[in-house]
Amino acid sequence: MDKPVDNKTIGSEPEVSLGALLTSFLRLGASSFGGGMAGWTHREIVERRKWLDDDNFIKTLTIAQILPGANPMNLAVYIGLKLRGWTGAVVALFGMLLPAFTVILLMSMVYEQLSAYPQTHTVLRGLACVGLASSVTMGIKTSRRVRQQLVPSLIAIAVFVVVGVLRWPLIPVVAGAIPFSIVCAFLIKQEKKNG
Repeated sequence: MDKPVDNKTIGSEPEVSLGALLTSFLRLGASSFGGGMAGWTHREIVERRKWLDDDNFIKTLTIAQILPGANPMNLAVYIGLKLRGWTGAVVALFGMLLPAFTVILLMSMVYEQLSAYPQTHTVLRGLACVGLASSVTMGIKTSRRVRQQLVPSLIAIAVFVVVGVLRWPLIPVVAGAIPFSIVCAFLIKQEKKNG
């Protein structure tokens, strides 16, 4: 049960030790809470450790985002599962949760003491900007690596405009976009196969 879920998706990469997996996700958990987790994870898992390639990471990120629950936890569990099976999923989840839980607990005690000072709120606004910048960076990196096709690009732009600009509720929009995207992907694949 500790074997990778799909050996084809990992290729000829060396087996990832549980210690290395725990260390990476402890680092990610300590550095990426509050936003921008996908960017930090890409840097650690794809660029630094080379455990997954860009294509597998984007697929993993997509699955993590459509599953219910917190995206960072879903991403950690799915990467751990992909690399080391169920044991890897548990180790990666523990690595993500422990630092964030500890830091949030400590910060809540500090915030209780400092919340009356306006500088505290200025610092928090700055940290929010850092999280936003990290998310935008990941979006730019992802868009450069995804195969450019007209229909998927139009679907992504439409969802962005409808949710981000028009402020329609996310769940119904995504629920409508998923079957449409699946049909479009199927038709594109059939067209490539036939011609």
